[in-house]
Amino acid sequence: MSQPEALEALNATPRTTVITLLEKLRRGEPITMLTAYDFPTARAVDEAGVDAILVGDSLAMVVLGYDDTLRVTMDEMLHHCRAVSRGARRALLIGDMPFMSYQAEAAEALRNAGRFLKEGGMHAVKLEGGRAVADTIRKIVAAGIPVLGHVGLTPQSRHAMGGYLVQGRTAASARGLLDDALALEGAGCFAVVVESVPAQVAAHLTQRLSVPTIGIGAGAQVGGQVLVLHDMLGLYDRLSPRFVKRYAALGAEMTEAARAYRREVEAGIFPGPEHAYTMTEQEWRTFAGENGGCRARPVSFGRSG
Repeated sequence: MSQPEALEALNATPRTTVITLLEKLRRGEPITMLTAYDFPTARAVDEAGVDAILVGDSLAMVVLGYDDTLRVTMDEMLHHCRAVSRGARRALLIGDMPFMSYQAEAAEALRNAGRFLKEGGMHAVKLEGGRAVADTIRKIVAAGIPVLGHVGLTPQSRHAMGGYLVQGRTAASARGLLDDALALEGAGCFAVVVESVPAQVAAHLTQRLSVPTIGIGAGAQVGGQVLVLHDMLGLYDRLSPRFVKRYAALGAEMTEAARAYRREVEAGIFPGPEHAYTMTEQEWRTFAGENGGCRARPVSFGRSG
């Protein structure tokens, strides 16, 4: 199939919705989700046929260069959401609500969630936390905004958790995770992300919930998987979680491409004749005659010859 034919087929494919994900769960089909943060990455992920795209607050680290996810703002998130919405035609689009956009009060959380749909072009939002945010999620869902929950390691709470630590390794904490996940389901979440949790615990949560679980560092016995795009492409190396599989090494390729460009410019190889525009000889003679008979000659920038 040619690229135009592939794009035409993609455009004819119905948009993935939260109902689509529930139907995949009932059929026993794994759900695929990746992050994206701009037009080209959204288009690439969408054309790959991934079910859902999360505009994650991880953009604070992998795109904006912050040390954690806490500093990214609503305006920054919405800026990237709009770019993603222009690049994806088929995937379900989910906006990650940033730190302190939903924790203070439910009314503010509802307004901010609405902005992700109204201004950002998203179809759903994601919130971190369990029982503590269940009432807030219930109000957002009641307003017609689908919500993706998130339990286990919640990076916005990393200071309270003591760092990026695996959660649910004791019986007591595993029971807490189950209670949190059930609370999110009860509040109306269409799915729940389960991050950095022992595989046995994640499998148990999956069995107990009637909505999909989306694992990230949670083993294979979940309803689907999500990864940060820049992690799996080798574009970000400040953190290397055990659960990340590198499918490419684009960071190294980008650096080498930039080196090759620098070398060719310095050696006078690029640009070559094939990269330059020309004018007709007659037009050049007219221009040269009007400007004192100027001659076109190479500029050496200090190189001999």
